[in-house]
Amino acid sequence: MENIDDVVLSFSEDSLFILNVVLAFIMFGISLDLKFASFRNVLSKPISLTLGLLCQLGLLPLMTFGLILLFKPLPSMALGMIMVASCPGGNISNFMSSLAGANVELSIVMTVFSSIGALFFTPFNLNLYGMAYAPTREILVAVELDWLKIVSTIMLIIVIPIILGKAISHYFPVRAERIKKPIRKLSMLAFLIIVAFALVNNGVYFRRYIGLVFLLVLVHNASAFSLGFLVSKSFSRPSRDIRSITIETGIQNSGLGLILIFSFFSGLGGMAVVAAWWGIWHIISGFMVSFIFSRI
Repeated sequence: MENIDDVVLSFSEDSLFILNVVLAFIMFGISLDLKFASFRNVLSKPISLTLGLLCQLGLLPLMTFGLILLFKPLPSMALGMIMVASCPGGNISNFMSSLAGANVELSIVMTVFSSIGALFFTPFNLNLYGMAYAPTREILVAVELDWLKIVSTIMLIIVIPIILGKAISHYFPVRAERIKKPIRKLSMLAFLIIVAFALVNNGVYFRRYIGLVFLLVLVHNASAFSLGFLVSKSFSRPSRDIRSITIETGIQNSGLGLILIFSFFSGLGGMAVVAAWWGIWHIISGFMVSFIFSRI
């Protein structure tokens, strides 16, 4: 059986370009909800925000490294786990927070802060933990990543759309209110279609490794949710803040991970399958966690 570490998944340049545009629109849609009052409210009591960002940008990659040492997955899958953990908060976390009765303002501000922080923390964590584990170090050394190009990619598809969305919501609030829901729905639908297409187009490898990938993503994702919950709970944060931090830590921007994987790792098999399945699974797990929170 062909080793997935030696497999390069197919994903056309046109599909990659569309995925870049879709993710940019998703981030643009998120920032249309961002108001200066939200910043003031969240920053006036910064402990929850600080804990949430610590979980997402610091503790989650560290915990992921521990899981890799424990389970010793195939190198490309291990690097896929590190990639996902190094990405900022996912674009559906705000919606899940609203379903869960969480602090939506905190969720939105955390998503924005972690997305901007991705300019530094995504390449930093990917390099730190990827180089710390010998099997993944071999991949990083062979690929010879251009870290400046990674930062530029994150700037173009994450940071600039957030800035533009915030500017439009500030100067044209009526129009922003009118377009934000259609943009979010259409861009999310397009993202799911692209991810599903990537999985179907490479179905032979996905079916071959689904058992292993499913288990890895299940444990990794559940551990991420648990991390956010336990850290915020141990610091006695308000219930609504605990829910937001839990959801933000468990839902990662796997779309960004896929873009980086296909742009800089040529669609390396294990990395792409892990990130793509995470993109589907965290929607399912996010609904489950939100449902549980809404009932307690």
